[in-house]
Amino acid sequence: MEIKQTEYLISSPGIANCPKPDKPEVAFLGRSNVGKSSLINMLTNKKELAKVSATPGKTQLINHFLINKTMYWVDLPGYGFAKVSQARRMEWTKMIWNYVEKRENLLTLFILIDSRHTPQKIDIDFVNKLGEKGIPFSIIFTKADKETQKEVSLHVSQFKKALLAYWEELPPIFVSSAVKKLGRKEILTYIEGLCNDYMKDELL
Repeated sequence: MEIKQTEYLISSPGIANCPKPDKPEVAFLGRSNVGKSSLINMLTNKKELAKVSATPGKTQLINHFLINKTMYWVDLPGYGFAKVSQARRMEWTKMIWNYVEKRENLLTLFILIDSRHTPQKIDIDFVNKLGEKGIPFSIIFTKADKETQKEVSLHVSQFKKALLAYWEELPPIFVSSAVKKLGRKEILTYIEGLCNDYMKDELL
């Protein structure tokens, strides 16, 4: 998949304000400060398409981008730690689940996991809840340039093992680095395949 054109569309406080679901869509989600915006910028080759911040919890709305005029990419608020009130975090949680459960054109939800850490309960619980609700998802390990390859591989293996305690089959898994553009080709190829399948289904 070649990214030829990108455009920021809208930041929405809820699913009712999102663009009409008339194009295939993928969304990016993970714990606060996991690197969602940096990953989106790396994949699109646009340094400032998604706003990057060192402050956890900066993304607070559902941010839509139009890619190649044919599909939507979405930057969602992070879950978990953020320097906001408990009430605000509850609002985000409700907004996120409302979106992922009801957005009919969502092809996959990319769950971003920080590859520098051992498996975190908050990530495992979130992934398992997606499975219970039948929501399609994929996993992208971020910041792979921040640790040695050995450490990253160990953490990825540990996460897979933790998932296999609940799952018979693992979802698609990618390892990425926004700095080194690691995983870019594989992730874009995967997205392209999902879009092609979506378009075939639409023609049936």
